[in-house]
Amino acid sequence: MKIEHAAFQVEHPAAVAQWYVDHLGMTIKRSFPERPWGHFLADSSGAVMVELYNAPTVQVPDYRALDPLLLHLAFSTDDVAKTRDRLIAAGATAVGDITTNPLGDKLAMLRDPWGFAVQLVWRKQPML
Repeated sequence: MKIEHAAFQVEHPAAVAQWYVDHLGMTIKRSFPERPWGHFLADSSGAVMVELYNAPTVQVPDYRALDPLLLHLAFSTDDVAKTRDRLIAAGATAVGDITTNPLGDKLAMLRDPWGFAVQLVWRKQPML
């Protein structure tokens, strides 16, 4: 078995999807023009996908109220600081500083313009 996608209920799926396309290099694989306006986004590898949607039967979580360590979407990058600065210029907000863990990995936490937590990571020893 392999994971096909992880899904997140958001207020404005099309706008959020476009931000991830424009600033995180994702590609829209499928979208629906009617509610729940599902947008399936693939990462640059084409092997990982997330769905952004807005189902009328459930509330959008208050992502800003969630500690980013409870829920975040992590993206690998070759330059955490440069990517962090670029995303902040595009409307993201920083959550703390860039850190280095005991294994030498560099990490930065941000929130996208809608409050969802995004982590940037550079691994000293790539895991995949």
